[in-house]
Amino acid sequence: MPYSIKGRNVLVTGGSRGLGAEIARKFAAEGANVAINYANNEEPARKLAAELKENHKVKTTVIKADCGNMADVTACVKEATKFFGGLDIIIGNHGWTRFSDFNDLEALSEAEWDKCFKTNVLGMKQLVSSSLPTFNANPEGGVVIITSSIAGKTIGGSSMAYSVTKAAQLHLVKCMAKTQGSKVRINAILPGLLLTDWGLSYGDERIAALKDAAVLKKETGLEDCANAYISLAENTSITGQFLHIDSGLAIQHF
Repeated sequence: MPYSIKGRNVLVTGGSRGLGAEIARKFAAEGANVAINYANNEEPARKLAAELKENHKVKTTVIKADCGNMADVTACVKEATKFFGGLDIIIGNHGWTRFSDFNDLEALSEAEWDKCFKTNVLGMKQLVSSSLPTFNANPEGGVVIITSSIAGKTIGGSSMAYSVTKAAQLHLVKCMAKTQGSKVRINAILPGLLLTDWGLSYGDERIAALKDAAVLKKETGLEDCANAYISLAENTSITGQFLHIDSGLAIQHF
């Protein structure tokens, strides 16, 4: 039977702004209850939760957690599960990087490399670890969709640490999908250039170059990208896979 989004309980990490907020809107529009995780700035998360509740009449909550801290990740999953009385879908949309010279091996400190790895890799693993008891008890199991990046498949991105940890993240997706049983579908979406507040930080020259490098000669549409999370969540025959939503930016690398 098709997997309906309506009535599902969804946790979106890094969900208060940008792509995360658009993903939250898409799931709420389908009738899902949405828990919005944020790390530091509570106001956008509160405003988004109120918007979803008013526009779509769904249950919403906001949860503060640093997804580079494993105890915080565990607490986040536990709080969302308790609030809704269950959990069906997790969107791992959090991440960390710092814009730096990709060619400079010393551009990021050891502590920054560690933070990047903990947030982008270990935090994603912990989301799955913490949700497994609930997912395995669900009659229809659970869904995990990780926001990765074409930086995990190419030599480039905001920093070398980001590219390396996104590559590790993708292998983690395959490892977890293979080993964690038939009741948990785990996949990743790899966006290209998104003109969110973060993407705009690249600056006009870099943005123009990335658009020109894409086959479709444009950025990745934010709504196009968010729609893919709904499609992937609904599809009960896909696990351990990567879906590129990048306007063809990474084609030349395959």
